[in-house]
Amino acid sequence: MTTYLKILIFFLFTVALALPVWSARPVESQSATEAPAGFDTLTNDATFVSQATHDGDRATFEEVDEVTKGLGPVFNAQSCAACHQNPVTGGISQISELRAGHSDGSGNFVPATLTINDGGGLVGVTIANRSLINQRATCPGVVTDVTTHAIVYNHPNEQAQERVPGAETIRARRMTTNLLGLGFVECISNTTLQNIPNGQPTGMKGQVTFVPVAEANGTLRVGRFGWKSQDASLLTFSSGAYLNEMGITNRLNLAEVTTLCDDVSDTTPCTNNPSIPCGEDPDNDIDAFARFMRASKVPSRDARLAATASSQAGASLFHQIGCDVCHIPTLTTATPGTLINGGAFTVPNALGNKIIHPYSDFLLHDVGTGDGIAQVIDPNTGQLDQSMKNKMRTAPLWGVRTRNELMHDGLNYTRNEAILRHANEANGVINSYRNLTTTQKNQLVDFLNSL
Repeated sequence: MTTYLKILIFFLFTVALALPVWSARPVESQSATEAPAGFDTLTNDATFVSQATHDGDRATFEEVDEVTKGLGPVFNAQSCAACHQNPVTGGISQISELRAGHSDGSGNFVPATLTINDGGGLVGVTIANRSLINQRATCPGVVTDVTTHAIVYNHPNEQAQERVPGAETIRARRMTTNLLGLGFVECISNTTLQNIPNGQPTGMKGQVTFVPVAEANGTLRVGRFGWKSQDASLLTFSSGAYLNEMGITNRLNLAEVTTLCDDVSDTTPCTNNPSIPCGEDPDNDIDAFARFMRASKVPSRDARLAATASSQAGASLFHQIGCDVCHIPTLTTATPGTLINGGAFTVPNALGNKIIHPYSDFLLHDVGTGDGIAQVIDPNTGQLDQSMKNKMRTAPLWGVRTRNELMHDGLNYTRNEAILRHANEANGVINSYRNLTTTQKNQLVDFLNSL
């Protein structure tokens, strides 16, 4: 067999292998345009959200909340930006959250149950069936006004700090995720995400989640946000984060995790509509958070590194060995005017029919890094979907150059280590990576560092 014929056969075989991968890509409309990109504080379209409004929303996102605003009693941060600020507000950070639970006799994950305020003869308070373990608490503590020094919060004898009991043997950290460009992700249609597994090889098909949209009375939509794809709407995400990460109730989440040391009323009416209770969020900050994310640009690439021969060779290798089966480079959002989020949001011109490069399918996969935590409710049973406990959402790689603690738990510190940690569904891809030369591996890393 001639050398030419060997090369031709190899080329055709490589193309044949690639076909299932690329068939997962949605067909881009002739009129689709690239989403605006940049790590900056500018709105993605002033006709959608003006710069003045975007600046105000960013200020709300960066606002430091105190106990008088409803912070706590258990919480992780005092502002959204505390966990989402690298390199600009809305990006990632080194902050992680803690989750815990245990397995029952059947091997099913059970979220943790904690008792707080249980020392020195105090009456114990139980926080049950909650995998999120908050790292901070407002009591014991006494807070005074910064001007008058009058006491505004007086709980020196209660103990709200959460501690993981020994019985909760499943423990995992979750790194903060990037929020920039998520308005475009929100505007990807259900159909686009549901069709992706059809083009993925057997044994590598992503799992679709269906999760409730809080602002649409719990209407189900395909999940796409969070390490378990547990949210589908940015307003639902904002509401849940305000409660769970900062302890601030709002119109979509009116019940505190615990009422211990809680001085602020959870029945405060909304300022813009007194007939609706807004919890500790009368100004509807959750709307500003969602609007801020929707108006942000997608993460930009390192243009200089992306233009190098090494990075471009790495991009080819990324496709050649199959990384993009799950880390899909390109998706297109739904057309403007499309109703999403159970009819609660209409895709605007600024976000509709836009081409984005998230390098993710936003689906769940078992690549050997699962944390054993089930988090999504099966809509058919009303119980936690245990099939997802060892799966994680494909991490979007856009903006990954701004992160130095990798994977969902931040336990890997080099691109090579993070790649080699993949297993199970990714075994074939990782074996192909191992067979690359050192030069080729470096080229692939250069490509990742350009994202």
